[in-house]
Amino acid sequence: MSRRRRHGLELAAGCTVAIAALFLGTGIPAVADPGEPSPRPRREVPPEMLASMQRDLGLTADEARARISNEYRAGAAEPGLRKTLGGAYAGAWVSGNTAELTVATTDAEQSATITAGGAKAAVVKHSLNALTEAKRALDSAAAERPPTAEAASAWYVDVKTNSVVVQSARPDEAAAFVAASGADRQVVRVVESPERPGPLYDLRGGEAYYINGAARCSIGFSVAQGDRNGFVTAGHCGDPGDTTTGSNRVAQGTFQGSSFPGNDYAWVSANADWAPRPWVVGPEGSDVTVDGSQEAPVGSSVCRSGSTTGWHCGTIQQHDTSVQYPQGTVSGVTRTNVCAEPGDSGGAFISGSEAQGVTSGGSGNCTVGGTTYYQPVNPVLTAYGLTLTTG
Repeated sequence: MSRRRRHGLELAAGCTVAIAALFLGTGIPAVADPGEPSPRPRREVPPEMLASMQRDLGLTADEARARISNEYRAGAAEPGLRKTLGGAYAGAWVSGNTAELTVATTDAEQSATITAGGAKAAVVKHSLNALTEAKRALDSAAAERPPTAEAASAWYVDVKTNSVVVQSARPDEAAAFVAASGADRQVVRVVESPERPGPLYDLRGGEAYYINGAARCSIGFSVAQGDRNGFVTAGHCGDPGDTTTGSNRVAQGTFQGSSFPGNDYAWVSANADWAPRPWVVGPEGSDVTVDGSQEAPVGSSVCRSGSTTGWHCGTIQQHDTSVQYPQGTVSGVTRTNVCAEPGDSGGAFISGSEAQGVTSGGSGNCTVGGTTYYQPVNPVLTAYGLTLTTG
């Protein structure tokens, strides 16, 4: 647990004003503004987060720990600095592997106060209040008359450049949007960008998807093939090239491979709007996390998630079953006493937290009970060189 001490910095005017001091990389803790609540004790950083920072930010383990610590201190310091600098405050940010704090001000005379507090000072033209006012003008204009995504895909206060940035694929249209908003044009700058943001939807086992806008099946498990993400499902649900939409009818992906009869498996690559999740839709819409795909032995409990009947459980009766469908023989499937109904096809079978397979077919229903077969998942992963998304 970090320790904190308090002290004040005496200003030229003779009054004593408390300011949050930041000493980066020295082991000296930050001090909080006595007018602000004391920061909460900092929890230990999970090892998984440190490992991810090392991987994605190119840091050593010690650098990752130091950065987290300094970022925490910077966050604790910022409220005091903002309060002390008042209307001249123009934002704050950290940079570099050591997360060094920079504080911006429109008043050059405040630079000494900032550096005395352990941060770097940046003297800029526009206050944060001025930037925020311009951003609000853009927000109001967009609420009344939304720009196209090509004209303005995003806009934001950028304290590092002391401006409000408007991203646009068509700068001329963006300039017209800015002019119509009434925002201070000296504060706003347009940056050409091809970015087209869109909402991200989750891929979860058991949820519905539609094939070519018509027939419905269920997602099995999220998977990856190289830099492509998607999901596995039943082969009888679609052929290579068929397109899919999600349960929300938003464009989702394309069948990349499919085998039926003989086997009953397929995989769909999803577009960038869909995020693979290591989850299966469980009871009452809860998320059941997938940890692996270890095959469960005969007699094991197993549960199925599908878009028609939801979550149902039973036991594994036999592995390596051959079943005769009207379209032909499917071999190597597993027989269970779990019920299922049309539309559940392709949905996830899971035992504990281990993925077992995707729903193939069967008989009966969830009113009287029945027999359901699933295509084991491991042969699907092997056939297409897929990696299961796990938690």
